[in-house]
Amino acid sequence: MKTMKTAVMTGIRKMKFENRPIPILGSDEVLVKLEYVGICGSDIHYYESGKIGDFIVEPPFVLGHECAGTIVEVGQNVKHLAKGDRVALEPGKTCKICKYCREGDYHLCPDVIFFATPPVDGVFQEYVAHEAALCFKLPDNVSTLEGALIEPLAIGFHAANYGGAELGQTAVVFGAGCIGLVSMLALKAKAVTKVIVVDSLKKRLDKALELGADEVINFTEADVAAHINDIDLCIETSGAQSATATAIDICAKGATIVMVGYSSSDNISIPMNAAINKELTFKSIFRYRHIYPMAIEAVASGKVKLKALADYICDFDELPKAMEHVIEKKADIVKAVVRI
Repeated sequence: MKTMKTAVMTGIRKMKFENRPIPILGSDEVLVKLEYVGICGSDIHYYESGKIGDFIVEPPFVLGHECAGTIVEVGQNVKHLAKGDRVALEPGKTCKICKYCREGDYHLCPDVIFFATPPVDGVFQEYVAHEAALCFKLPDNVSTLEGALIEPLAIGFHAANYGGAELGQTAVVFGAGCIGLVSMLALKAKAVTKVIVVDSLKKRLDKALELGADEVINFTEADVAAHINDIDLCIETSGAQSATATAIDICAKGATIVMVGYSSSDNISIPMNAAINKELTFKSIFRYRHIYPMAIEAVASGKVKLKALADYICDFDELPKAMEHVIEKKADIVKAVVRI
């Protein structure tokens, strides 16, 4: 039996490598030799604390869900992909029969099987067998490094789409971590006229400017509400209660606020009377749906400069040390990626 190298979480902040069997290919699947896997904030959170909300890690467990690579084998029913194709993998398999799947909102499927969401193992490993329908061919000018970053970019596009982003608007993104930055990239790709990014960390704000933000504000140095107002669209990715309150303060009447970032508490207090007086629309997003082709095209066309998002790349052998490094340098690292 052929085996592959797999990075296994064995406890809180503990990881080791194991040899596991290469997955057996299903008739509707492709076998992908992975080349890059992103380290998501959720991976770090699971590694550091062992849980996110009701999702609890029971070791041994494999992290990682943002991935891309090259197909090495195709199932007998697969016609649209071939050996040698480079693909980005959408990590969530759904039931296809519930009302959400039937109506196109498959990301809300209650029976979704999502890489690295307990109890489902992720893909910090050399190979994965995955549904061919969830593997998207990359154009020649899109690298597999960029392919691994399509997953977080899809979240940014879902937030921008759901918020009704369009030409002529001014939008503010709260939080300049990975998800805040991909939201900014999506807004720019959708031709939003001006995009402002708010954070407290200079390095992240510098990265936002590098990636195309029109303006940045460090909220520890400036009063955001005193600086900007009449905003058409706010995307909140930080999960901070204060950011939501500020968004309400700076929004124009009739504006939209899209909630993306999870809060450390299930209950937050916001100035609801002010929101009602402005007739604001609040929307929340969960992952994404039908976004991968759009996101890949945005990168291929040059509308999104995705590669620059990755500011820390490590080899697979270095992953246990890299996880610790990312934890210790959270303020300095925007996006870490593992080269498999």
